[in-house]
Parts: sequence; C-alpha cells; structure tokens
Amino acid sequence: MENDNVVLGLIRKRAEIAGRLEVAQMQVRQLIIDVDNLDAVLRQFRLDIDLEEIKTKPVPPRHTAFHGQNARIGLNTLRETGMPLTTNDVTIRVMQARELNVADPRLKWTVAKRIGACLRNLRTRGQVASCGGSGQNLLWKVT
Repeated sequence: MENDNVVLGLIRKRAEIAGRLEVAQMQVRQLIIDVDNLDAVLRQFRLDIDLEEIKTKPVPPRHTAFHGQNARIGLNTLRETGMPLTTNDVTIRVMQARELNVADPRLKWTVAKRIGACLRNLRTRGQVASCGGSGQNLLWKVT
C-alpha cells in the first residue's frame, strides 16, 4: 500500500500520546490520594473545618524563573565561554542549565525574549556589551 508509512507513523504517534495519557492519569490519581490524606490530617486538628472554603492556589508555569536567575545564568555562561555568544546560544545554555525542553519552539521563543531583555538590562548596567549581528544573532560578551 502506498500509505503504509503514514499509517505506521500515525500508529506510533497514537501509542506515544496514549502512554503520556496513562502517566498523566496516574499523576492525577496520586494527587487525589495526596489531597485526601491532607484532608484527613486537617480534620484531626480541626474537626469543624470546611474544606470547600479552601481556595486552590495556581501553580506558576515551569518555565518561570526566580528573580535574576536568567541574568545570573546568562552572565555566568558568557564568563565561562570567554567568547561572544549570540542571544540564541545564551538562551540554549540557560534552558539547559534550568533543565527546560530546548526542543519546544514556543518555550524557546519565550525564554529567548526574556534572555534578550536580561542581556539588554545587563548592557545598560555596563556588565555586558553587544557587538555585530542583529536580533537573535546579536553577539554578547562580558565587559
């Protein structure tokens, strides 16, 4: 058949997504168990507690950095290499240091925007200098 490769690729993709779904369902089950356990402990300390009044707390996205973390890692990267790097190179190294998925284009674009802002801020403070190139290809070096 002429579509065998397409069908095989779709089967592999479906199996991958089904596997990710199983892992997510196991994580949800574990979270439900954890919440139930916490509810039981709370009831031991306060019998009249209304658990429905406890508001859920949103979790920040995984890619959110601590204050100054991107700038610190980016500056250390430039110091360690000792040579000018592009914004894209610095972004990749920061993402690797923070154990973020470098293959995710949307995440990489978000982090690159933040790294560019950090590097421009460091340039304003005189800690780094830019030379040659433009945009993502702008070269950065420690002053």
